[in-house]
Formats: sequence, structure tokens, C-alpha cells
Amino acid sequence: MSRTCELTAKAVMSGNNVSHANNKTKRRFLPNLVNVTLISEALNQNVRLRISANALRSVEHRGGLDAFLAKADAKELSQRARLLKKQIAKKVAEQSAA
Repeated sequence: MSRTCELTAKAVMSGNNVSHANNKTKRRFLPNLVNVTLISEALNQNVRLRISANALRSVEHRGGLDAFLAKADAKELSQRARLLKKQIAKKVAEQSAA
């Protein structure tokens, strides 16, 4: 499992530790990933995702998982999240047509 957010594509970054003597050694900056269960209102089911804490705040700010995925760019989403986005869009289209 890669250390990448499934919704925002936030991943590991690299940089340097810089000592007081200005010695530089390589290091990794890891994203703050958390395992969460989000509720999809359109699908009426729970979805388990591994997302960053920042993405969790964004999901709450936009009004839930369905609204976040509707606005999200498909290039940034993981394969599972793309599938969810398609399922939600299909379900919303069915409900609005009925």
C-alpha cells in the first residue's frame, strides 16, 4: 500500500535534515494519512478510505463525500475513488430523472 491520499493524491515528499553545522542528510516528509469510514448518501453505504487529515477537512467543508467527489478532478483520485465517483454520478442521475 503506497503512502498516498486516495482523494487528493498527496504523497511522500523528500528533503533534507539540516543540522546546526549545516550538514544535510536526506529525509522523507510523510503525509498524515488516516483510515476513515465515510458515508455516501447517494449510495446509502459506508466507504473505507485512507486519506490525509487535510482531505478529511476538505470533505467536511464541501458537505460530504458525494459533494467532494462531484467537484474533484478524476486525475487526482485513486482507482477506487474514481469508481465511487462514477457510481455516485450514476445514482444521482437516476434519482433526478425519476
